[in-house]
Amino acid sequence: MSLPSPVLSVKPLELPAPGRGTALRIRVSAPATGERLPVVLFAHGFGSSLEGYGPLADHWAARGFVVVQPTHLDARTLGLAADDPRGPRFWRHRVEDMKRVLDHLGEVVAAVPGLAGRVDAGRVAAAGHSFGGQTAGVLLGLLVTDPETGAARDLSDPRVSAGVLLATAGSGGADLTPFATTHLPWLRGQDFSALRRPALVVAGDADDLPLSVRGAEWTKDPYTLSPGPKSLLTVYGGEHSLGGIPGYGSAETTDEDPARLALVQDVTTAYLQHALGTDGTAWARAHAELGGAAHPLGRLESKGSPAARGSAS
Repeated sequence: MSLPSPVLSVKPLELPAPGRGTALRIRVSAPATGERLPVVLFAHGFGSSLEGYGPLADHWAARGFVVVQPTHLDARTLGLAADDPRGPRFWRHRVEDMKRVLDHLGEVVAAVPGLAGRVDAGRVAAAGHSFGGQTAGVLLGLLVTDPETGAARDLSDPRVSAGVLLATAGSGGADLTPFATTHLPWLRGQDFSALRRPALVVAGDADDLPLSVRGAEWTKDPYTLSPGPKSLLTVYGGEHSLGGIPGYGSAETTDEDPARLALVQDVTTAYLQHALGTDGTAWARAHAELGGAAHPLGRLESKGSPAARGSAS
C-alpha cells in the first residue's frame, strides 16, 4: 500500500453565481503528487461550510482524490436571515452549487497551484453528510418534491458516476416528526426509486435524529429503498457525527471516537477507490473484514451487481 501523499489546500476560491445572491466560495484539497486524479464533490451538512469536514477531505486528498467543498447558502458563515426568501430553495441551490463546480471545473483546477493537467474530469463522485447527503443523492437520481411547486424533477447529473451518502435523510411523509415537516420542507417527499447509480450509504445505529419517528433505521433508507448497486456501512454506536467527521475537535461532534472515525475514513476511501476505478483491493478487503457480524466497529453489506460486492475494478 502506498503512503499517503502530502496535501495542498486552497481556499477560498470564488465562482460567479448569477441569481444566487452571492458568489460561490469553495475549498480545494488535493494530493501534492499523482496524475489522473479523480474528483470528489463534497456537500456539507446544514450550517457548516468549506471550513468543515477536514477528517474526510484531508484523508481522501492524501489518498489520491481532488476534494472540492462548496459553501452552500445555509452556511452559518454567510449569516443569512431566518426569513431569507431563498430559504425554501436551499436544497435546490445546493444542487446548483455542485453543478456549477462541474461546469467550471477547469477554472477551479487552474486556480490551484500545481494541479493543472493532473485531474481526470471524467471520474467524479459526489459525497455529503446529513443535508449534504441529500444534495449528493440528487446528483445520482434521488427525486425531491419541490415544496414550492409540488413537483419532483430529475436533477441528476451524468458527470457524477457514484456517491457516498453519510448519515443522511430517509423517506418523508408519516416518517417525519412535526418539526421536520414544518421546518425542513425538502424532506417531505423523497423518492429513492430512481437512485440507481452506485453509492455507499453510511449510517450510525445510534443516530436517533429529531427528524424522524423511526429512529436510527431511518438513515438506512437510501440503501434499503433504492435499487442496486448499493452498499451500506452500519457504524456501531455511531451518532450523527459518525465518530467525528464534521471536524477536528468540532463542538457538534457528540460521539467522538478515533476508532469509529478511522473506520469511516478507511471504508469511504476504499469505496471511492473502487467506484472511480483507481484500486479495488481495499474495497474487497473491507468486505472481507466487515461482511459478518463479528467486527466490533461495524458491518458492511452490498446489493446489486457483483462489482458492488467488492471485486476489483
